[in-house]
Amino acid sequence: MELRFRSLSLCCFLVLVILVCLSWGSVSADNRRPKNVQVSLRAKWSGTPLLLEAAELLSKGWKDLFWDFIEVWLHGEDDSDSSTAKDCVHEIVKHGQSLLGEPLASLFGFSLTLRSTSPRLLLYRQLAEESLSSFPLVDETSAKGPGRDSSDIDRGINSKEADHLLVGMNPKSPGGKCCWVDTGGALFFDVSELLLWLDRPTGLSGDPLVQPELYDFDHIHFDSSSASPVAILYGALGTACFREFHFALAEASRKGIVRYVVRPVLPSGCEAASSHCGAVGAMDALNLGGYGVELALKNMEYKAMDDSTIKKDVTAEDPRTEDLTQEVRGFIFSRILERKREMTTEIMAFRDYMLQSTMSESDTLDIWELKDLGHQTAQRIIHASDPLQSMLEISQNFPSVVSSLSRMKINSSIKDEIITNQRMIPAGKSLMALNGALISIEDIDLYLLMDLVHQELSLADQFSKLKIPQSTIRKLLSTVPPESKTFRVDFRSAYVHYLNNLEEDTMYKRWRSNLNDLLMPAFPGQLRYIRKNMFHAVYVLDPASICGLESIDMIISMYENYFPVRFGVILYSSKLIKKIEEHAGEEAEIAHTEEDISNLIIRLFIYIKENHGIRMAFQFLSNVNRLWGVSEDPIEETLEVHHVEGAFVETLLAKAKSPPQDTLLKLEKDLTFKEKAEESSLFVYKLGLSKLQCCLLMNGLIYESSEEAVINAINDELPKIQEQVYFGHINSYTDMLEKFMSENGYHRYNPQITGESKDQKKFVSLSASVLGNESVLNDINYLHSPGTVDELKPVTQLLAVNVSTRDGVKLIREGIRYLMEGSKRARMGVLFTSINDDQSLDLLFIKVFRYTASSFSHKQSVLEFLDQLCSFYEKQYILGSSFDAESAVIFIEKVCELAEKIGLPAEEYRTALSDLSTDRVKHHLAKVSHFLYRQIGLELGANAVITNGRVMSLVGRTFVSHDLGLLESLEFDQRTKHIMEIIEEVEWQDVDPDILTSQFISDLIMFVSSTMALRERGSEGARFEILNSKYSAIVLDNGNSGIHIDAVVDPLSPSGQKLSPLLRVLWKCIQPSMRIILNPMSSLVDLPLKNYYRYVVPSMDDFSHVDYSVNGPKALFGNMPLTKTLTMNLDVPEPWLVEPVIAIHDLDNILLENLGETRTLQAVFELDALLLTGHCSEKDHDPPQGLQLVLGMKNMPHSVDTIVMANLGYWQMKVCPGIWYLQLAPGRSSDLYLLKENGVQKLKQIIINDLRGKLVRLEVLKKKGKEHEQLLDSSVDDRHAEEKGNHNGWNNNFLKWASDLFGGKEHAGKSMNTLVENGKGGRHGKTINIFSIASGHLYERFLKIMILSVLKNTERPVKFWFIKNYLSPQFKDVIPHMAREYGFDYELITYKWPTWLHKQKEKQRIIWAYKILFLDVIFPLSLEKVIFVDADQIVRTDMGELYDMDIKGKPLAYTPFCDNNKDMDGYRFWRQGFWKEHLRGKPYHISALYVVDLMKFRQTAAGDNLRVIYETLSKDPNSLANLDQDLPNYAQHTVHIFSLPQEWLWCESWCGNATKSKAKTIDLCNNPMTKEPKLQGAKRIVLEWPDLDLEARRFTARILGEEIDGQDSVPLKMDNSVNSIPEENMDDKSEL
Repeated sequence: MELRFRSLSLCCFLVLVILVCLSWGSVSADNRRPKNVQVSLRAKWSGTPLLLEAAELLSKGWKDLFWDFIEVWLHGEDDSDSSTAKDCVHEIVKHGQSLLGEPLASLFGFSLTLRSTSPRLLLYRQLAEESLSSFPLVDETSAKGPGRDSSDIDRGINSKEADHLLVGMNPKSPGGKCCWVDTGGALFFDVSELLLWLDRPTGLSGDPLVQPELYDFDHIHFDSSSASPVAILYGALGTACFREFHFALAEASRKGIVRYVVRPVLPSGCEAASSHCGAVGAMDALNLGGYGVELALKNMEYKAMDDSTIKKDVTAEDPRTEDLTQEVRGFIFSRILERKREMTTEIMAFRDYMLQSTMSESDTLDIWELKDLGHQTAQRIIHASDPLQSMLEISQNFPSVVSSLSRMKINSSIKDEIITNQRMIPAGKSLMALNGALISIEDIDLYLLMDLVHQELSLADQFSKLKIPQSTIRKLLSTVPPESKTFRVDFRSAYVHYLNNLEEDTMYKRWRSNLNDLLMPAFPGQLRYIRKNMFHAVYVLDPASICGLESIDMIISMYENYFPVRFGVILYSSKLIKKIEEHAGEEAEIAHTEEDISNLIIRLFIYIKENHGIRMAFQFLSNVNRLWGVSEDPIEETLEVHHVEGAFVETLLAKAKSPPQDTLLKLEKDLTFKEKAEESSLFVYKLGLSKLQCCLLMNGLIYESSEEAVINAINDELPKIQEQVYFGHINSYTDMLEKFMSENGYHRYNPQITGESKDQKKFVSLSASVLGNESVLNDINYLHSPGTVDELKPVTQLLAVNVSTRDGVKLIREGIRYLMEGSKRARMGVLFTSINDDQSLDLLFIKVFRYTASSFSHKQSVLEFLDQLCSFYEKQYILGSSFDAESAVIFIEKVCELAEKIGLPAEEYRTALSDLSTDRVKHHLAKVSHFLYRQIGLELGANAVITNGRVMSLVGRTFVSHDLGLLESLEFDQRTKHIMEIIEEVEWQDVDPDILTSQFISDLIMFVSSTMALRERGSEGARFEILNSKYSAIVLDNGNSGIHIDAVVDPLSPSGQKLSPLLRVLWKCIQPSMRIILNPMSSLVDLPLKNYYRYVVPSMDDFSHVDYSVNGPKALFGNMPLTKTLTMNLDVPEPWLVEPVIAIHDLDNILLENLGETRTLQAVFELDALLLTGHCSEKDHDPPQGLQLVLGMKNMPHSVDTIVMANLGYWQMKVCPGIWYLQLAPGRSSDLYLLKENGVQKLKQIIINDLRGKLVRLEVLKKKGKEHEQLLDSSVDDRHAEEKGNHNGWNNNFLKWASDLFGGKEHAGKSMNTLVENGKGGRHGKTINIFSIASGHLYERFLKIMILSVLKNTERPVKFWFIKNYLSPQFKDVIPHMAREYGFDYELITYKWPTWLHKQKEKQRIIWAYKILFLDVIFPLSLEKVIFVDADQIVRTDMGELYDMDIKGKPLAYTPFCDNNKDMDGYRFWRQGFWKEHLRGKPYHISALYVVDLMKFRQTAAGDNLRVIYETLSKDPNSLANLDQDLPNYAQHTVHIFSLPQEWLWCESWCGNATKSKAKTIDLCNNPMTKEPKLQGAKRIVLEWPDLDLEARRFTARILGEEIDGQDSVPLKMDNSVNSIPEENMDDKSEL
């Protein structure tokens, strides 16, 4: 009874509290209602159907899932009863998840809401437009160009002139049709027409040249044959026409009639024709997630805020709408309102109360309260019921929760463990690893993270289907492949002829032998004279070649100059090796062939070495070169026998006991030396070095044979040897060569195998193939080296062989020889194909081979039998007569004869081959061809080698047994060994012991290693296990998960703000195993975070539960501080270029108390473009600085362009999803260079199909005859020559350079002439280019005033260039009208900060950097000169005077600081200390106005020099305080500055009033002494400023349809006194 009474009392008390809260909330809401900020970001392209995105998402994991999803959807489509967008998403997810297992199914649901495959659909839109435009007569409506309907361009988006990058717009429905089939020669819009075409056999075998081009991303039906004609269906799943076309084409594909391809497109106007769910997402703007939004507390030291009032009730969206789907202290109010609509008022009041109680205005803490804030935060997180949610809330709302955190009592165990951990990792450092591989926290974003997680889960899923235990899967996924070792050619043999031996020769006996001398300091490049054979320089050369004999002289010269190198040579005959290659290495065929001159030299060299010593032998080679060189006969360009014999006689004359001529005669009959010479050539052939002609092997590393190469090779090797000596791995008794070769020496060199980077190598997953039904891999019978059939074989060599060709049969023979030579680690299987449909002898040969491999692979003699079989087949039927009816009988008899001879049962062969039916073999061949085409990606009839999933196509390549051995060794060492070790340790459970054979394990290793090769992950790891995690870590264990996350996080850091939402998303989505160690700073003296942060993560709540609309994710900041000034920044993935498109309020200066009745400040950003970046290199040269690149599409080859920087050869361009083609620009770039891509070609295809942009590595090479010409030639750039009409300069190739360059341009009128004629004042003469940058409404207000002041004082045409990154939507709306009204031109430009350049954190410093760091690349190359004018400057003179001023050949011209205002002497830091010493008498200049001679700037690489100096200085936080000013002043000894006359810039802070009357420009410099607000100073200092301001504001109001308040209409009275100085002084940084 008492208990009931107590519970009743408690309930009454709670109800009372809630009522009080609600009543308090309703009262306080009237007084001080919370204000919010809401941000969204949408794509520039129109929405894409979610149903099509789902199909693309599934195909990313496994291509055939695309077709499975189509079938599943088509069968369940009629049962759909979805009536809202949310229902549709659930239905799409349900169908997709039915094809996946957990946790991939959960990941699929989340990834779909992320909309990450929308860019892939843009590729199909582009191709659909090209398809329709290639048949312009199909429909008249397409004559305007498909997709030009404005409603398609911006669905509910502000209209804006579409630029060239806005590709991927939806093609307009042609003639009301929503699907069509493109066959290359025709388009079919009706199924009936298509069926007629399919029934006409003659119509199908059309011209192969008109076949549509296919791409790697295309969806090719799994039943399609590679030889069939292509039929591409453009249409969308969900439409009736797609269903009809799909069933017809799928059936035709199964019959082998067509190669069926689907490109999913829902044309504009077909949304209504689609099913309920088919158009969801297509009708709405595509709002994206996966980015962060920051509201930073702004330093208002100078009160840089605009006092203009915001016009009320003008917004593109309702400002009172709030995103109620955001969680507030555990409540999601959108769901509560759905259930209790009648209590809307009370619920919203309760929400306001919750917001206000959660996030109050931040308090100011004393410094002693900050000290342990990091430990207190860690303790709050660890003790929370949901630690990840707690870390998220604290890091993202830190200014509002800091007070409560500072009052916590610290637990000493947590503090002590954090401090202990920080002995092993720096305090505040953040790290993250996914399954053991470190992820760059700076580069990580939600899209990249989901791709990495999907990759890992896909691997885990495949491994589990292969019956691998979960614990082993964790090991496999966590293992880091061994680092790629240095490749060395193991040349050790009797064929190396060493000239010297540093350890034994007397000429080196005075040298020290102590290896520790290597650790002593020395000058760079200085040789170390130590009596130890550390450097073995072995030259492989043909002694009858020019380079070979010149190398000999070079070797002797270096030897005589005491180089501390052991020199040697391996000699070979090029002609003999050519014969060896022709006879496929068969020694019997090449023995005793006619001797050539190279063999003669080698023979004589060996004789002299054995009889007279090595030095005389080298002298003989030198004499050959000398006699050849002094030959008087000009006809003798080639080396002749008499040169060699003369050198031999000359060499031996002094020392020989018998006449050298007699010795020559005896040697001709002696075969011993001849055989040794041939063996030397055969050795070089086996090494694979003959194609290099002359090369140097430095300890096995391959270099060119030049003296410079020797020095470089020594410098490369020395640090490795020093490291080994330091750690004691090498001592005085170590055989260096033995050590190097035993670690990473290989007996073969083939650059096609070794020289390719991982990006160039092709890998395929064989496990995906075997998991399907009737896999070809299950039918293979493997061959083994004799006696190793039952042993484990970690390497599997699959030979794809076309038996109709000689190359195919040769490949089999090389494979058999490879096994006969003995390989204990590898097995070999053969996948046969044939292009002779009617050649039954091919089928018979395949039948014999397969029967032998299946029945007799365990026999010792099986390889010999197969080798002879291939030899007979090749000679008789590939090279011999054509096939006839009797050939089969003869062939069978020969097979039986060979079998009996070898010792195999001939009668069994006769029985097996008596049935000449070849249907089963044909069926098998069809299966193999389909497998090789679909899974491996080989064209019909191609020969290839597949080594544990690595595919090497042999088209145009020779491949011998030694290459197979090299492949085996490399792939085992680099990719397979560590996998084999893990799988060998598995304790198998639930697996039949009879299955656990060596073949089962070998198969497993092949499948796992092939699948792991496709994995994209870093090779770097970290030892997280050494860190303690008992008290200060979040540990979430899930042993069944294939994902393990290790992280070290400082929750009070920008990294922590970004990582905490990512970690929480992962946990909610797939429940991985996590170990998160908190690592806050241990002793703080300032607030570590001065911002609020939101990371935008999509969810199912983004889809309407009322209709079919999609709202998209948003960032909501609830109840932000009302009286603090905030500035908004977006933290977007690196490849994104975004800009605000809807924002009424000043996002640079957000003061929420000024919102009035508006509850929520809204901002909408747009993904303007993605970034295509790259590095351009030229082999053995510096990057080709100034090289011009052009990017475009098929119908517009020149859309974007750029130049290559000297810094790392870096370049960037602005792109959007699509198929692009990169080439060298016409003119000097393409005159001098070729683009090297898979050999040499002019175009490089680049596919942009996701939101992650792309990094491209380009290699260029000079054209023949142009090797010594310079790209940047000062003589070509001579301006006077150009004025006389010379337009051949390197930067004059494009008179109209499309300056969307690295960003885009947008301007109202492109034609300068029309602007001039129609503008006010009729301007004439050479255009003056003025560049400026502004951020925030106040500075945009100043900018308009600056523009007016320039135009009112300048008579010539003016073009303004504005950095687009920070301009508000209002300014971008007004500037086109202003340009038209006042008669000027303008352009918006942008440049994305390169990732390799040290990035600034503060917005103001980033803006300063844009003023100086990218001047050479941000403007078009055709621009010669530009003047920078600060936005807050007023011009009082004609700028033509400055534009035309001779700046004496300097790239920059600045005005020095004036010094006549003595009150400011204490602030002139350049007159003392470091700056005084550094400037060495040069003036310190102000950066508010400067001239850039762009031609001289680029020609002298000034931009590259400035970036190098910036990179060096910027890492010190105390340097470059005023970046835009300090950098050019610091660098003026390198990048010279011309000092402008003082009257060109006056500002009150630094100049006295006496010179004001002469001022040509007035700048509103900040005054570090008075801190006077800008607006107040402007009205006081500049007489004409109020009138210019009023004119600009009236014009702006007229354009925007606003009114100017009455008090603003009257010019403000200028006040000579400073009335208000701000009290707040958060940071004493002055903008000079």
